[in-house]
Amino acid sequence: MNVLDRLHWTNGLVPEADCFADDVETDIVECRSAAGVLFIIFEGDSTGGTTTGTVTVDACDDVTPTNTTAVAFQYRSCTTFDTWGAWTQATAAGFTMPTGDNQMHQVFVPAANLAALGYGYCRLAIEEDVDDPVDACVLIAVVDPRYQAPKSTMLT
Repeated sequence: MNVLDRLHWTNGLVPEADCFADDVETDIVECRSAAGVLFIIFEGDSTGGTTTGTVTVDACDDVTPTNTTAVAFQYRSCTTFDTWGAWTQATAAGFTMPTGDNQMHQVFVPAANLAALGYGYCRLAIEEDVDDPVDACVLIAVVDPRYQAPKSTMLT
């Protein structure tokens, strides 16, 4: 298998001039048959250079979602051209993105974290801490999407 086939990319939040206004959530993705989900937050120019936001991951029971609960995850940030920080474990309370322009943040949630709580879907949430318009987007990659969930019956 090609390593690139291990990632199924989809759109979380489209590029927008004030992407985090009014607190935002990505689309919900299913990860029951995957190893996990990787979110990439890509921030460009913020108007005042003071933009921050609190990032959390919600476990969801379906695509509506009917029920959600915040879960622990891992993240790292790139606040310079191509220098990434170390992977850090975040609690369900999430982490606060640092102030500044032109940053990237990777957020990884293992599917096992969701399954342990009885959930099979998730989404990324960003709560805007400072009202400072920022050009940004969020990409989502389902990691190892080819794993198949065991069938509950042999009849299907």
